[in-house]
Amino acid sequence: MRMRPTLSWTPAGALPPGTTDLGPLADLLSVGGVLVMSGAGLSTESGIPDYRSEGGSLSRHTPMTYQDFTASAQARRRYWARSHLGWRTFGRARPNAGHRAVAAFARHGLLSGVITQNVDGLHQAAGNEDVVELHGGLERVLCLTCGAVSPRRELARRLEAANPGFSPAAAAINPDGDADLTDEQVGDFRVLACTLCGGILKPDVVFFGESVPPRRVEHCRGLVREAASLLVLGSSLTVMSGLRFVRQAAQAEKPVLIVNRDPTRGDRHAVTRVALPLGAALTTVADRLGVPLDDPATA
Repeated sequence: MRMRPTLSWTPAGALPPGTTDLGPLADLLSVGGVLVMSGAGLSTESGIPDYRSEGGSLSRHTPMTYQDFTASAQARRRYWARSHLGWRTFGRARPNAGHRAVAAFARHGLLSGVITQNVDGLHQAAGNEDVVELHGGLERVLCLTCGAVSPRRELARRLEAANPGFSPAAAAINPDGDADLTDEQVGDFRVLACTLCGGILKPDVVFFGESVPPRRVEHCRGLVREAASLLVLGSSLTVMSGLRFVRQAAQAEKPVLIVNRDPTRGDRHAVTRVALPLGAALTTVADRLGVPLDDPATA
């Protein structure tokens, strides 16, 4: 049976300042039983922007909502044109040192699980298994009519064939895979239907204004209950979908540690917040614990 980390507890309501001391992070991981919850900040070093940091995508981009997507054919045209272009960038993204460190900690038995708010699949590409994708994954497509799930790469091939020569220059790519395009650039982009029933296709991700499936939430709650501690990586915890698990861990008096450059909505529940770049911080801690980032089985 694992013992809980012997870290000082910060009562809810006290806001710990950010620190550059990696000692608490190394202590937390050395004990094991750590549940990782990652956000968009973990993928920025892979070239995928976050939402809420200074210059983040929400400062210039309004994400597609579920209500707009389902109600308007023109909204779906805008979304699929932008997402089709953004998918090309996401397909080229590779795991960074932070993803590789999380995978290494898991291989060495230090983690009890991984929950990610990201939809980019980079945890899995780094070698993590059994990752819970809280907000779904862009590599899958869901039919809203018949419920069929299919690989995104198949739809990408179909969209390429249906829209030959479509390659506008996007102003930016966003964390949800949506590229910034004008209506003129979208033009008469052709949207495709489900090959099985002709229904509306949607990426298998949770849009803004859409709820995380209840069974997935309960599964994550179970992971929090089973964990010795919770480590939040690169999430502002602005939305309740992630913050609720921080609150659950804190209420159970399980240590919560956050690694994020900027203050977060969960800081009051944390032992501390490490205000350092994620790749460098996790790599340094892995080295301190004697955990190699490269998997010998694939080296």
